[in-house]
Amino acid sequence: MSLVKKFATVGGATLGSRIFGFARETFMAAALGTGPMADVFYAAFRFPNLFRRLFAEGAFNAAFVPLFSKEIEANGVEGAKRFSEEVFGVLFSALLIITIIMELMMPWLVEWVIAPGFADDAEKTSLTIRMAAVMFPYLMCMSLTAMLSGMLNSLHHFFAAAIAPVFLNVVMIAALFYGLYIGAEPRVIAWYLSWSVLVAGLLQLLVVYIGVRAAGINIGFRRPRMTPNVKRLLLLAVPAAVTGGITQINQIIGQAIASGKEGAIAALQYADRIYQLPLGVVGVAVGVVLLPELARALKGGYAREAANIQNRSIEFVLFLTLPAAAGLWILSDAIIRVLYERGAFSAENTAVVASILAIYGIGLPGFVLIKALQPGFYAREDTKTPMRFTMISVVINSGLAISLFPLIAERGIATAEAAAGWTNTFLLFTTLVWRGDLVWEWTMAKRTALLLVATAIMSAALIYALPYASPWLSPGSHILHQVLALGALLAVAIVVYFAAAFLIGGADLGMIRRNLKRKAKAQK
Repeated sequence: MSLVKKFATVGGATLGSRIFGFARETFMAAALGTGPMADVFYAAFRFPNLFRRLFAEGAFNAAFVPLFSKEIEANGVEGAKRFSEEVFGVLFSALLIITIIMELMMPWLVEWVIAPGFADDAEKTSLTIRMAAVMFPYLMCMSLTAMLSGMLNSLHHFFAAAIAPVFLNVVMIAALFYGLYIGAEPRVIAWYLSWSVLVAGLLQLLVVYIGVRAAGINIGFRRPRMTPNVKRLLLLAVPAAVTGGITQINQIIGQAIASGKEGAIAALQYADRIYQLPLGVVGVAVGVVLLPELARALKGGYAREAANIQNRSIEFVLFLTLPAAAGLWILSDAIIRVLYERGAFSAENTAVVASILAIYGIGLPGFVLIKALQPGFYAREDTKTPMRFTMISVVINSGLAISLFPLIAERGIATAEAAAGWTNTFLLFTTLVWRGDLVWEWTMAKRTALLLVATAIMSAALIYALPYASPWLSPGSHILHQVLALGALLAVAIVVYFAAAFLIGGADLGMIRRNLKRKAKAQK
């Protein structure tokens, strides 16, 4: 199967999840707006979400997948199954201990880490503590889900792992719909949402477990033992956990700072949901597919094939994220109005969230390139170098967020995250080139320049077309008119960009087919 088809499989499933995510956020905006209950729920949910990224997605995509792939190459499926059972026993036990400790420490964590800005409001603090306690076991479900997903990805079974996140959005939408249907007050709806997160975690774990069974592996529970393989995994996973959670680390810092202003946490979350669409569809797809592909190629000794896979993935990222970044910048106000401005979500909320989204758009290519560059280190079992770069970017993010928040409020936090993301991208890229692990191609540099030109042409077309669509996008317009006008602008952007990119040589369909198709016999 070509890389394009693999990207499309994972990206398509992720797109479905993000579409349901939009529906979820639309219901939440109508039910909670940017009011105190929205702040409380998002603050409480951010914490288990942070640990999910730190100990689940980051650690296992970076550490488990290369070792699991190595076991498949060396000892076949049976050896990989034995390794998985060893890891499962240790992981389950460790997660159980972490969950118990965090539940006991929750009051202190909320007051000092998650939402220190709530300190003057005892009711908000109390609700955040209780909701975070309900949702924290979601970490255990998602960490086990991440391990099983890593197995599926290494076995080239991508769909079940990619479709599992849809269940979080589906269950949360059901909770929101029920709350709105019975006319529940915001506090009750927030409680429904908290319990729905835990239910969704159990469903996601069940989906990937069934997928692993269907792939031919039946995992049994083994007594936890620190075998050499498990020790190697932990050695790689600790720095990878920090690195994989870079975005969440920066966002939790931003949340702690933003908790000092009512509505700021919710505003950042609503903007984050929009830019997560291209980040998820492109970035997650590339990261999920690229790591096992690189690991397999390097373990097999196919260095030239690994270099080709890495470069083509970078081109793929730039091809899709450069126009997305420009579109988010130009259309941010229209996007937020159409998706959110109704019910408790006012025109003033639209202005604030749109300004945050525009800044996130600037950081989008950098955030996605991180997903394409980090596998170049992880596939070589180097998780410490990306961790160092992550810590540098965290320092930059913290310093800028603290400095800019008093000046430009929520926009300062978004600016800090974008700057930190681009810094991390630059460090990863230059280090791979310096080591010789990323082969510099002037043809790729030329295509990047031409894609920037195509993006500029698309931007000019959007700026020209926007005044004609503005009457249909005005706050008083019918929702159907707003959707049609925004859809027309997006259609113009897509047609103009793709036409320009292919006409001036920034992209070539034949080149994409030839370069992204894995050859049965690769040269060293």
